[in-house]
Amino acid sequence: MSEQAARGAGGGNALKGVIFVVLATLTFAVADVLTKHLTAIYALGLVIAVRYLVNLGLLAAIMGPKQGRGLWRTNRTALVMLRGLCLSAATLTMVLALRRLPVAETVAIIYLAPFAVMLLSGPLLGERVSVWGWVGAVFGFAGVVLILRPGGGLDPVGVGFALINACFATAYHLLTRVLTRTETMTSMLFHTALIGAVIFALLAAAETQGSWPSRADFVLMLLLGALAMGGHLLFTAAYAEAPAGLLAPVNYLHLVWAAILGGLVFNHWPAALSVLGMAMVVAAGAFTAWRAHVSQRSA
Repeated sequence: MSEQAARGAGGGNALKGVIFVVLATLTFAVADVLTKHLTAIYALGLVIAVRYLVNLGLLAAIMGPKQGRGLWRTNRTALVMLRGLCLSAATLTMVLALRRLPVAETVAIIYLAPFAVMLLSGPLLGERVSVWGWVGAVFGFAGVVLILRPGGGLDPVGVGFALINACFATAYHLLTRVLTRTETMTSMLFHTALIGAVIFALLAAAETQGSWPSRADFVLMLLLGALAMGGHLLFTAAYAEAPAGLLAPVNYLHLVWAAILGGLVFNHWPAALSVLGMAMVVAAGAFTAWRAHVSQRSA
């Protein structure tokens, strides 16, 4: 890769941006595996409360000194709070889905959200969806249908939670698009962490069953929070180095990492038709993102 090709439009390093996204998707896949492992042993509220509290603490420690009051200042507080509630609901349904489904299949189903965001951004946000965008959405949806095929052996309740997750994730991303016009990304991260910490701490306090974690498992819970925060920071760093259109296809590595780690840790290797469906989701997402990038450059 030449030096000119390696550098992004804003003077960043595109190769570095891609590496950051690769690491971020790996980080989130490891977090998915840890979540499935820990919530199978301990109360859901406790595990996720620790994750959000660690996330909040790290965000305050890393960003607080530089941002000051800007860390929590908002212009459209109600929408920022609604966005945080959507993410908390998405987290809850993701955990409930992971309890019943393999990691790879769960991640594949929730990747319906990017296609839903693309299709709804037209009527809701006035953004134009190209013909190729519609083709990619249909192809990606066909891949998910193949994963959910009759006889595929997936728990229907788990599938329901994963589909509900995709709905909340779609709302979360649409609100993010709206709020980036008036809010800072740091402030939005802070409020999502704060809302999640409060909600899941209350849930943990209300739960009467479940044992207190061992020292080793508590460290894993702390690690889960650090991974969630680290993944978001890696994504932020990536988009500072390279344009979104170049990086978007790389996001689908999350599904690949999930399949590999789910197989290695839980021995949940997807069936051949499920692998084909996942490949269709990855191909559709990568193609749609690439076409959007090409259209932006030619505009």
